[in-house]
Amino acid sequence: MNPYPSIEAQDRPARLTVGVVGAGRVGPALAASLQLAGHRPVAVSGVSDASVRRAAELLPGVPLVTPAEVLARADLVLLTVPDDALADLVSGLAETGAVRPGQLLVHTSGRFGTAVLDPATRAGALPLALHPAMTFTGTSVDVQRLAGCPFGVTAPEELRMAAEALVIEMGGEPEWIAESARPLYHAALAIGANYLVTLVAQAMELLEKARVRAPDRMLGPLLGAALDNALRSGDAALTGPVARGDAGTVAAHVAELRKHAPQAVGGYLAMARMTADRALAHGLLKPELAEELLDVLAGPAADGGAAGPAASAGGQAPSGGPGHDGDEPTGTDADAPGSPEPTGPEPTGPEPTDTGPPRPDSPDSDSPEPGPHGGDA
Repeated sequence: MNPYPSIEAQDRPARLTVGVVGAGRVGPALAASLQLAGHRPVAVSGVSDASVRRAAELLPGVPLVTPAEVLARADLVLLTVPDDALADLVSGLAETGAVRPGQLLVHTSGRFGTAVLDPATRAGALPLALHPAMTFTGTSVDVQRLAGCPFGVTAPEELRMAAEALVIEMGGEPEWIAESARPLYHAALAIGANYLVTLVAQAMELLEKARVRAPDRMLGPLLGAALDNALRSGDAALTGPVARGDAGTVAAHVAELRKHAPQAVGGYLAMARMTADRALAHGLLKPELAEELLDVLAGPAADGGAAGPAASAGGQAPSGGPGHDGDEPTGTDADAPGSPEPTGPEPTGPEPTDTGPPRPDSPDSDSPEPGPHGGDA
């Protein structure tokens, strides 16, 4: 028996009315892309000045209303709020009777599957998790970037075709993610996207200290080639002093960082140890060159703090990884309470909104993730 009868082809409307709860960087862009596919945005909610401005720019003429009113007007509702606000929002909407049976309820969090929507599902909603693996800017360029953008899709089997159809209508490419795999999936995107921004920003700061006039132009070709090589070849693309076993060069790097950027020493050593592990495991770093290198990497991190044990020549060093976004994109980036608004073409963090606990009448976000994310990955 199909528990979602209203999604049958003969019952589902060819074109849907669309609402957005949380006019951060993600929601208005997704609604605008659905509008291009023939659906009709009818309502949006947002609390910050930036969210109101974004909604006006990307969804002109669409009224700004409360979240409950968004659900009252729309067949398809996009819940684009920060990850940590999502569960309370869904519970509040269900408890107040705002959820209508047969309504498509879509969240864009990378972290969660459809279980977080269970209170609304029990009220008759049709739950979908559609996470765009892209960083969002909150401008019309995001709509164009959705062409070919991968989406992490999780939905009940009966709604899988509907979920994938919506992604395709937005110009994206659906990738099925099991409910249990969502946190790991999102962690992978956070490492690949969010921490890439941190590494690039830190590299530019160090080049500025070295009096390079245009750090971005110097890094652009190098990083573009490195990213392309890594995506094509994985660990075989590793180059540089760690992969070569140049312990003297690595020691010189650490010494210079201690003098000019001591806050960067811990990150340098952690990434170098992880790189050494992978280079050893893939036969790129010769074991006879590894011992001296690993001694350097086992030294104190910054200001005398311990850097932790290094790998043996067999490449078994413990390597820590950064923890998890919310926002997004992945890809998903979030217009979350207490977060700054991006000032450049790529967001550096979420924007400030009203503070206080999430409520059904005040969520406002752009988390995928980026989203991702946020997405913004």
